[in-house]
Order: sequence, then structure tokens, then C-alpha cells
Amino acid sequence: MSTTQSERLRELLEPLVTSQGLDLEEIAVDSVGRKRVLRVVVDSDTGADLDQIADVSRELSAKLDETDAMGNGEYTLEVGTPGAERLLTEHRHYLRAVDRLVRFQLAEGGELVARILDVDDEGIGLEVPGVKGRKATARRLGFAEIDRARVQVEFNRKDKKDMTEEEEA
Repeated sequence: MSTTQSERLRELLEPLVTSQGLDLEEIAVDSVGRKRVLRVVVDSDTGADLDQIADVSRELSAKLDETDAMGNGEYTLEVGTPGAERLLTEHRHYLRAVDRLVRFQLAEGGELVARILDVDDEGIGLEVPGVKGRKATARRLGFAEIDRARVQVEFNRKDKKDMTEEEEA
């Protein structure tokens, strides 16, 4: 998608998404055979439920129908939320990932997998899991030290509310 089309679509759609209490995270137009697919990714600090996604989808569809932003050809509109293993690119993404396990590609090389404990304007506080029976350690990363960060899926993690006091200590 050309930068001009992307910027135009963002300018057109972002106010509608924001009016629904959501953030416009991503816009992509892909060609699938002869058809085009407009993918719009939305999110919020509390996540987006199916009703919100349906509401914003109707709003976006109506707005796109009344403009020529997608041109004359057929297209399909898909509205959804970021995937489970979302890439963290904005400060708000890190805030939303507090207590989540994240894989970091470090700017000076190397990789780190750690749980985000807190986020401020300069960087993030982490808990690096212990290896082979060792205790977890605390670490701090400045945003400039992070080349890339992606949330990891955890299948066996207990929520803090499910842990006993002994397990938390």
C-alpha cells in the first residue's frame, strides 16, 4: 500500500476508531487474487470485545462506502485486534503488556526473554526468569536498548489472583 493511501486511510478512519474508545494500531491493504483486503487492527488499554469490533466495523464500512478512499474496485474490510504474539512498537503497547512475558531483541545484539513489571517514560522494569533452579532477577532496559519486542504466549502461567501467598513470596 502506498504511503499516500495509508496516510489517507489513517486520516479518514482514525477519528472513527477513536470515537469508539479504541486506538487504530495498523492499516494494511493486501491483494488476494483479484480482490483487495483492507485489514484494520484496533485495540485499547482494556482490550476490545466483539461488540466494539462490530460497532467500529460498521462505522468504518459506512465511511469507506461514502468516500473513494479504496477506489472503485471490490475490497473486503476486516477489523480485528492484535494477535497473541503482538509486536510492541509504541509506549502504550508496553503498558498493556505489563505482567506479560516478552522476547526482546537487543539493539547491541542478543536476545532476552523476561516479564514486564513496570513501564515509565525512559524504559521498562523486568523480571528475568531464573534458569535451572535459580531465582528470577530484576533488570531494567531503556527503550533505546530495545531493537524489537514481541509478547510471548504462555500456556501454563498462573494469574496472580490464582496464586497463594506462599507462591507469590
